[in-house]
Amino acid sequence: MRLHVAELAAIKERVHAGPGEQATAAQKAKGKLTVRERIELLLDEGSFREVEPLRRHRATGFGLEAKRPYTDGVVTGWGTVEGRTVFVYAHDFRIFGGALGEAHATKIHKIMDMALAAGAPLVSLNDGAGARIQEGVTALAGYGGIFQRNTRASGVIPQISVMLGPCAGGAAYSPALTDFVFMVRETSQMFITGPDVVRAVTGEEITQNGLGGADVHAGTSGVAHFAYDDEETCLEEVRYLLSMLPSNNRENPPAAATDDPPTRTCEPLLDLVPVDGNRPYDMHRVMEELVDDGDYLEVHERWARNIICALARLDGKVVGIVANQPQALAGVLDIEASEKAARFVQMCDAFNIPIVTLLDVPGFLPGVDQEHGGIIRHGAKLLYAYCNATVPRISLILRKAYGGAYIVMDSQSIGADLTYAWPTNEIAVMGAEGAANVIFRRQIAAAEDPEAMRTRMVKEYKAELMHPYYAAERGLVDDVIDPVHTREVLIDSLAMLANKHADRPARKHGNPPQ
Repeated sequence: MRLHVAELAAIKERVHAGPGEQATAAQKAKGKLTVRERIELLLDEGSFREVEPLRRHRATGFGLEAKRPYTDGVVTGWGTVEGRTVFVYAHDFRIFGGALGEAHATKIHKIMDMALAAGAPLVSLNDGAGARIQEGVTALAGYGGIFQRNTRASGVIPQISVMLGPCAGGAAYSPALTDFVFMVRETSQMFITGPDVVRAVTGEEITQNGLGGADVHAGTSGVAHFAYDDEETCLEEVRYLLSMLPSNNRENPPAAATDDPPTRTCEPLLDLVPVDGNRPYDMHRVMEELVDDGDYLEVHERWARNIICALARLDGKVVGIVANQPQALAGVLDIEASEKAARFVQMCDAFNIPIVTLLDVPGFLPGVDQEHGGIIRHGAKLLYAYCNATVPRISLILRKAYGGAYIVMDSQSIGADLTYAWPTNEIAVMGAEGAANVIFRRQIAAAEDPEAMRTRMVKEYKAELMHPYYAAERGLVDDVIDPVHTREVLIDSLAMLANKHADRPARKHGNPPQ
């Protein structure tokens, strides 16, 4: 037995060492960590339990039969993050460039099935060159199995993709199917067709990072939710995100102790938000006043900046915040903002995270590009997401809430559980100036002094239909509150809604707008 154990120990040592010092040096030269260094940063110290470390491929041809390294280029297993179970698979670029073959795919399939069965989050550390060409269609079928499992696990367990190297071709679709995508600048790229193919087909010259780097996907395409400068920071933020998500859709997000009193007043809010609806301000500062210790994790921070989506805590309990950002495009809703918020609302609803919506929205962005780009169907995505959500939903109107954008941003009429407003709120079909020009155009045109008449009609319209208590008088706002007490009101309301239950009609699934 001792001889056998010694043999096992020698094999395990080779497994952990990887393919050799030269391959490791090449990985380090690219500014990248090794696969096991990454797993150690992601998981609690000493918690990783590997699955199938001795797996080897059985392919033949093109010299494969002479090269059969252990792990087959992917390390799989489970461990803990802050004491909670998390499953992980991580490509090892040092072996076959992290390319996916039959054995490689089978290992990933197995760990995905285990994560779903155990009801625990799945994190993929992606650093691979795509399908293993030498194995042909078998490798492509392996990707199909991953996509099918991504879809089956969607909304059941959190799925997080961390891009730590290249991800090209069909391989890019797995991250796109998951809940969150992290990228590292300079070293990670995602694209369906690389720069060489782009050059051959279209004649365009572009680098890998220019085509599919972290900044491109975090700020332009919206494919990446987070982008960081180095792997260490990236993996630390993955741990932080996991601390705010439940293990599965049958649990609530983990609560955390806080020293921030639930009854804390928010005096700075009286000065942060200008009464003049045309003056911008930073909604981030409002959020910092409301949430525990001013701490939140913004999702898609650099994409569609006219709307903010963030995870935060109120009295230690996780909430999702959707808020217009008056500093960007005056906080209007456009195609990208609608898509961003819709996906975030769906994620919150899937994982039992209450939603707080902060409104200061002048409407949908007008323009030919928006209409031709499908603002109707894209805006409907956000409307559908809110209407379909069964988690506790609270909306707060800070200033403007005009037209269809007011309805779409979780108004009481589409199912918000509670709607509050500050005494600076203006809820209307459109702004007073535009409304006066439509309703009183004949009187204005016939007046001796059209400008004076327009000013008078605007003032009259505001007094009649846009005063701060108009919606409250009609039951469309549950209460008009002092901004100073907003945090306390939100916490009390969420506590009341903690056991909310909502039935939905029996159906296979809805058919949301695309």
